[in-house]
Amino acid sequence: MTAQISRKRICILPGDGIGIEVMEAALPVIAALHLPFDLIPAYIGWECWKREGETVPAQTWEVMASCDATLLGAITSKPLAEAEAELPLALQGRNRRYVSPVIQLRQNLDLYANVRPVTDMTGEDRFRFVVIRENTEGLYAGLDFGHVPDALVPLLEEREALGAPWQREGQEDATVTLRLQTRSGLTRIFEYAFDYARKNTFTRVTFVDKPMVLRHSSAFARGIFEEIAQRYPDITGVIENVDAVALWMVQRPERFGVIVAENMFGDILSDLGAGVMGGLGFAPSGNFGNSGAYFEPVHGSAPAHAGLNKANPSAMFMAIALMLEHLGYPAQAACITHAVSLVSQSGVRSYDLGGSHTTARWAKRLSSSASSCRPALSGTAPGRPPLREDVMSAHIEPVAITQTVLDACEHLDTASLSDALDSLGINGGLPGIVSQVPGTRCVGVAFTVQYEAVDTPTTFKGAANYIDQVPCGAVIVSSNAGRHDCTVWGDIMTHFALANGINGTVIDGVARDIDTVIRCNYPLFSRGRFMQSAKNRAQLKAVQVPVVIDGVTVRPGDLLVCDGSGCVVIPQQLAAEVVRRAQAVEQTERSIIEAISTGSTLENARSTYRYDQPWLTDAEKVSMGERP
Repeated sequence: MTAQISRKRICILPGDGIGIEVMEAALPVIAALHLPFDLIPAYIGWECWKREGETVPAQTWEVMASCDATLLGAITSKPLAEAEAELPLALQGRNRRYVSPVIQLRQNLDLYANVRPVTDMTGEDRFRFVVIRENTEGLYAGLDFGHVPDALVPLLEEREALGAPWQREGQEDATVTLRLQTRSGLTRIFEYAFDYARKNTFTRVTFVDKPMVLRHSSAFARGIFEEIAQRYPDITGVIENVDAVALWMVQRPERFGVIVAENMFGDILSDLGAGVMGGLGFAPSGNFGNSGAYFEPVHGSAPAHAGLNKANPSAMFMAIALMLEHLGYPAQAACITHAVSLVSQSGVRSYDLGGSHTTARWAKRLSSSASSCRPALSGTAPGRPPLREDVMSAHIEPVAITQTVLDACEHLDTASLSDALDSLGINGGLPGIVSQVPGTRCVGVAFTVQYEAVDTPTTFKGAANYIDQVPCGAVIVSSNAGRHDCTVWGDIMTHFALANGINGTVIDGVARDIDTVIRCNYPLFSRGRFMQSAKNRAQLKAVQVPVVIDGVTVRPGDLLVCDGSGCVVIPQQLAAEVVRRAQAVEQTERSIIEAISTGSTLENARSTYRYDQPWLTDAEKVSMGERP
């Protein structure tokens, strides 16, 4: 009898702005990894404040209490005056006090440890450290006053009498923020830091403060840290200035293991750590207490970017990975972190990194990569029924092209690939197909579609429904026999392709709704543009069959690479060799350009670097007695 798997309840709090988008984009990875989780949605954030005068409604607290963990997207916070102004009229003037929902979660649930891992996303393992921030005390304890409270006036007068270097102001012309630290609060965060180091094989814990300025409070914390460090003889405990640590994090991140700090210093250093690993788009955060936890990306809600499908969802995926580790699913967590590292190394970029991958496309690629690291997860995606037998003309064979080849093609232009194909006697260019969206390119395995004309154009044929079966990362190659009188691509299909991680579309024919396609920045390549639909003029003949475009046969599983110069088709069985030769072509051209820039003639440079056979590698040129 099979043991019953205990299901976990996860509270889902999308929040505000891009938090909603990255949450929606990342959650499918939970299903892709076949995790026994029930996702329970609840509400938090600015819209709750505007509607109810509470950033964390009572029902949300109840949902969190019933769950094993909580996932948070991102939160919008605004100054008090704006918060009051955006309340409903019925709630204004009733002394409603805006408190950041994040601070409420951390303090009300006593989630005292904020854990922010910093890892090398290049895959080279140059550094690995973590910033552990005390969450409930310090300068963020909430003891922040817009004027000097009466109770503090005697203290300030006493300090002034002792020669404190400031000019006395009125109570209304000065503000005060107190840094509160308690023995119990410091003890538990230091113990957490050392326990975390031991569990995760770190040998060094660095307590970060400003002891030469905050002399008394720092000395108090230092004494507690040194006392606790003595209980962990296998771990080195050191105390450093926060400004020095900020410098070393940038210059020598490999020197750190666990960094522990009070609330504000930890907040600043953890954001710096996000920059070290590549940006806020990659940085996750876990918040832990003795009886609860919630997980979130480090970035904010970025309201200016909300709704644009441009946010990098990687940090949300990494936050899910932290949650999986906490809940006892380390293998699945490793699948996600490996996927984020792999995709970030592939050469494709999201908008925050200077690229053009949308939130949906990036997330689809991450989910696909994460699920593929477990063979048991392969197969038909849930919710996608098989195509009808009358339109399935060929069995879909497994893709032979490796991820390494796909990643390499992201850095190669079609001209170099065309030269490589020429060297093998293969014509792979599609001369009549041009980019309809400037600046876009696509790389992927071909999913082929064949249309045919309708003899009696009376009803809509639903000929686009094949797209439900196109896998993430594919390039659709759609043959409409070069027709210019009707289109087989438009705005609905563009939005579906973006939402499902399809890398691009090549059409032997025309497309419409081009303004929408351009706004979406979707890679579309066709013979031209026309507004007339093919809904009742063409019907689906077959999918995943060889199609012929300008005399070039495109087979299911072939490699498509398209950019501003056009599209090339690379037979899947030759993909690795074509990529190798294209890389050699580009190296040859770089060598020739460098030689010219140092005074060589074009003729000599071409002769020296064998431009007659530019696909030869440097090693091959050396073996032939030529200069590399």
